[in-house]
Amino acid sequence: MDQQAIFIDAGFLLAVGGMQIAGTSLRSASIVNFELLIEGILKCTEDFSGLPTLRTYWYDASRDALFTDQHKRIGMISGVKVRLGRMSVDGVQKGVDLKLGLDLVGVARNKAASTVFLLSGDDDLAEAVEAAQDFGVKVVLVGLENTSHRLGVTSVAEHLALRVDSIITLPVELVEKCFTKQVKAAPLAPVTSSVPVVAPAPVLQPAAPAASIAPTVLAENGGAVRPKPSLTPRPGLLPAPVYRAQRPETADLVYSSVTGSAGALHEESAMGAACEVGHAVAESWYNNTTQGLLRELVVERPFLPQEIDRVLLKDCAQRIGEQKTDYQGIRRELRRAFWERLDQLN
Repeated sequence: MDQQAIFIDAGFLLAVGGMQIAGTSLRSASIVNFELLIEGILKCTEDFSGLPTLRTYWYDASRDALFTDQHKRIGMISGVKVRLGRMSVDGVQKGVDLKLGLDLVGVARNKAASTVFLLSGDDDLAEAVEAAQDFGVKVVLVGLENTSHRLGVTSVAEHLALRVDSIITLPVELVEKCFTKQVKAAPLAPVTSSVPVVAPAPVLQPAAPAASIAPTVLAENGGAVRPKPSLTPRPGLLPAPVYRAQRPETADLVYSSVTGSAGALHEESAMGAACEVGHAVAESWYNNTTQGLLRELVVERPFLPQEIDRVLLKDCAQRIGEQKTDYQGIRRELRRAFWERLDQLN
């Protein structure tokens, strides 16, 4: 039929939009006007194809594939059908790409649309794209413009980009209008709970021998000073390592064929980007978390939950590429910078 259908991978769209506006793909870092966003995508695609729209499919994941309040809100938008996969306990989406691929091929097989628009960057969908094309459907990829990338769009796998019929981009103005960086209204209260915390030792002047320093720090008036809460793990666990700004060993960063000062410059740039990403993710997460979640994170230090670690890697890959992000030196710098910024904020 002479009509179009739109397939949106919400994880992809919200990640690239959030990265552009808030500097991180962490969902809690951005507020999204979904009604305006879907309306803008609809207009952009209809202007390109000149066809009416059969339906807009919105693919996302949730615990046990149950509708959240946000999914219900999106599902109530006229012409939008929400399709949910499952979210595992460690924050990994299950079944989302499969549902999208099956629906894409199903629409093509039933000749329900002559043109489909795909908002995704996952190369796992390349086979579904080719199957839909075999049924005579034109597949158009929709992305966010990135003039510095050879594909011209952000976070799209080359394997997928080579198989679609054409690529278009969403207007920058639409993204800026629909995504707003989440700004914390007030500083997060210090962590106060039954979990004992220990403050770092103060600097005494003049320095006294270790044996002469009393275990209790006294104020000038003779009263005891209450130590401030700090990001110290629960007693009984291994002590948290001290994270300090340092330059990781270069042995893990042999990703450039350039030698000499140019190679060192590339390495410096990659490490600097990793540090910036670690700081940005830590700040965004801290600004939108609760005391309970912060406490849970601190107890497990230096280990990070998979959902945070995945955001660090994803955001860094958008800055310096997946290949460079795979190096252990870069990954250590991401995690070091995350904890460093969290210490500063707390």
